[in-house]
Amino acid sequence: MTVPKFHGARAREVWRCLGTVTDPELDEPITDMGFMERIEVLQSSVVEVDFRLPTYWCSPNFAFLMADGINRAVRSLPWVDRVKVRLQDHCFAEDVNAGVNGDKPFEEVFSKLTEGADLNDVREKFREKAFLRRQEPLIIALGAMGWSNARIAALTLTEFDRTSFAADPQACAQKPRYREILIDDGLACMPDDPVFVDYSGNPIMVEDMTEHLRRLRAIRINMEFNGAMCRGLLATRYKEADLTGREPELIDFIAGRVPARMAQTERAG
Repeated sequence: MTVPKFHGARAREVWRCLGTVTDPELDEPITDMGFMERIEVLQSSVVEVDFRLPTYWCSPNFAFLMADGINRAVRSLPWVDRVKVRLQDHCFAEDVNAGVNGDKPFEEVFSKLTEGADLNDVREKFREKAFLRRQEPLIIALGAMGWSNARIAALTLTEFDRTSFAADPQACAQKPRYREILIDDGLACMPDDPVFVDYSGNPIMVEDMTEHLRRLRAIRINMEFNGAMCRGLLATRYKEADLTGREPELIDFIAGRVPARMAQTERAG
């Protein structure tokens, strides 16, 4: 095996940037899911990114959303002039790659399959699931801290920002992610706005909190099951060392633990 060069800074910057791209069905970073195959920086400003999915027939909707997310995320880096995204080992890889790299919308690329369906509707559906999935551990953590349902329901954006979840690692990790959707989607904007709302912006009422938590639990269990299944399928399909959830290091290349996947290379053109 030829060990690829591992220079660093910009390839690692791309890797961290890709950590903001999630599997739309699972709301987990594609870097944590093990979907990344290759990152290569060419001539200091052109980036190539290869990724793969657990099965050959994964939904083209999800594949396109992830490819588009990769493209948008990497292009947001100020030094990047051009991005080439390649989905590998997938029945619709050619169509997804041509569409994303050619700035064609999903509806145009898959016009024969969509029957007029709008990918934005799919995007919004999973955005709502992500929002609710991030909300649950925060409510549970506050309850564990002794907060009543009334106090939780009345929590404002200002108070939320001041509240520490340090004792609960999961809630601590989800707090900024939950806040991101709150602000970006206009669900809470003013300091006195309640932070625990549904995806339409309606506050969760005290009397509805128990039932609301049941719904959140069902969403979490479904997403966790799908996530476990995806990881199992991916591990079965690509039998290799588990490097998911962290940046590859030089020793991984030297030890031969990175055959083709996750190879981050930077060339001077």
